[in-house]
Amino acid sequence: MDSTMQRTPLLISTLLRYGASAHGRSELITWTESGARRTSYREAGEQAAQLAHALRGVGITDDQRVGTFMWNNAEHVIAYLAVPSMGAVLHAINIRLFPEQMVYVTRHGGSEVVIVDNSLAEPFSKLLPALTGVRHVVVNGPVPDGLRDALAAPDHVEQVHDWDEFLRDQPTSFDWPAVDENDGCAMCYTSGTTGNPKGVVYSHRSNYLHALTSASMLSVGQADRLLIVVPLFHANAWGYPYAAMFTGSSLVLPDRFLQPEPLARMISELKVTGGAGVPTVWNGLLQHLQQTPTDVSSCRFLMVGGSAAPPAMLRTYQDRFGIEMIHGWGMTEMSPVGSLALAPGDVEPGTPEYWRYRSSQGRLLPGVEGRLIGPDGAQQPADGSSIGELEVRGPWITGSYYSNGSESETELADMASKFDGEWLRTGDVGALTDDSYLLLSDRSKDVIKSGGEWISSVDLENAIMGHPDVLEASVIGIPDDKWQERPLATVVLRDGATVMIDGLRDFLADKIARWQLPDKWAIIDEVPKTSVGKFDKKALRRSFADGALDVQRVGSE
Repeated sequence: MDSTMQRTPLLISTLLRYGASAHGRSELITWTESGARRTSYREAGEQAAQLAHALRGVGITDDQRVGTFMWNNAEHVIAYLAVPSMGAVLHAINIRLFPEQMVYVTRHGGSEVVIVDNSLAEPFSKLLPALTGVRHVVVNGPVPDGLRDALAAPDHVEQVHDWDEFLRDQPTSFDWPAVDENDGCAMCYTSGTTGNPKGVVYSHRSNYLHALTSASMLSVGQADRLLIVVPLFHANAWGYPYAAMFTGSSLVLPDRFLQPEPLARMISELKVTGGAGVPTVWNGLLQHLQQTPTDVSSCRFLMVGGSAAPPAMLRTYQDRFGIEMIHGWGMTEMSPVGSLALAPGDVEPGTPEYWRYRSSQGRLLPGVEGRLIGPDGAQQPADGSSIGELEVRGPWITGSYYSNGSESETELADMASKFDGEWLRTGDVGALTDDSYLLLSDRSKDVIKSGGEWISSVDLENAIMGHPDVLEASVIGIPDDKWQERPLATVVLRDGATVMIDGLRDFLADKIARWQLPDKWAIIDEVPKTSVGKFDKKALRRSFADGALDVQRVGSE
């Protein structure tokens, strides 16, 4: 039987119209050197229409790509809304990739217009000669004449525009086209830890469903002010720009002011109620709050993702500041949120069971299916203890990577290898419970294979970071003649720390199995980070191979 329901497509333009009208008084609050700059959702809707008209005027008439090279600010969110709504495809370029990777993703994605923050115009100008497909550059904010000349210098650049002038005199309404909900609306690239970054093209439908589901699970509403530290150029900004149009939650956008002190000021002065960022950001904020008393009583939750957050950090935020840290797990390929670590309602807060749920990667969201595949290729039971590589499928999970026809056979084979039929192979190793909670132990490339057994580098890191003298810790596997691999623990100590390495090993003695205890340690100044703030274990492995780490042996296997 066919339904009687109307077949209204799920489009970003629908979210834009709803947010600008139903939640017109909500705000995009951009942090600047002089404090907060406010743009109402109604004003954002009008500027989105002006941007769409201006882009039409420079030849963006179909599904061409419009790139952004920007921090988190109101203009970036406006581009997030306008470009997909007009039927084009938004391509947010990760400004923290290596230059050759930025060139690759911009060229591979095919951006013809790029919107650039003025504070990023100088580094972008150095890339521009290699970006031969870019015809127009739109600069958000004033640019010195010399830098403007550098942006206009390449022959392929037809014109450099000022954002305000680009939008000025354009109509404040736009006849948003009724595109197919399965058309591409935005694209992101993976961080390229192996090979070139891989492109993922989100559809209107996938972003709509992802935003609706994640917003409802987080229970955010119009009264909320959400501090979005996760970059808009990373993993779809975890869906927050689109979720905000549903909920009416105001967004606090830190621009380039990402240090702990300004983030603490934003929370205090703007009465932030929630936020989203990677563990390294929230760990830095925590250290600041512990040293500098700040009123953060308005904040009830901070979502944390990108990598596992130490349980000690989760507990300290909640016990000392009353802030619930909510683990989220996902991937660029998943739009990206796949699970949220909200404890079941029938579990008593503060109990060991409660913290087991809260320290997990969370319950799979409705619509996301997961299964575990063991080393022998057999599916493992969801019993909370059987281990395998997680594979997922669902309405906002990619079924392939973007190809523009330039890839080699080797690259195409690598892209295809990430899928098992209709399932995405996540590369994450762990267990699933019978109530759909995800218990990840490691990335498949980071798990330490010692004497025929697996050691979770994440579990070791979390245990080490439970010591009060430890600021950061990252564990990698290093070659061992007897055991194949053994863990090397690299540790960043807090200022004034008195603990010695043997003391750290003794601290772990009753927390993990004896055979898993690291016997090789290195004290370092800082754990290297990837472009999105994750621990860069590839860089640590290089440092070890190059003999750059002062490795000390403590104890024995």
